[in-house]
Amino acid sequence: MFVIKLPNGNLMAPESATDHGDEVLGDAYVEVSPQDPDYARLSQQAISEEEMQAHRQRWRDGDEALRLEFERYRASVLGTGQGGEAGH
Repeated sequence: MFVIKLPNGNLMAPESATDHGDEVLGDAYVEVSPQDPDYARLSQQAISEEEMQAHRQRWRDGDEALRLEFERYRASVLGTGQGGEAGH
């Protein structure tokens, strides 16, 4: 998860919710203002919303390439009769 700098100057920072035994229950984003003691530290690693969208697009592009590679592999296995319904 990334720290994202918002247009209003605040940050959206990842934070984990934990139970009393410190087991992570879930992750979320919290908005951090410049008055927050952690703002200076978090802002050093913050990226813009546009940079976050670019990261997401690269992930989607990478997912598509992986999906196509899997489909080619699957077709080669099914086509040679080494598994799946098409090989029967």
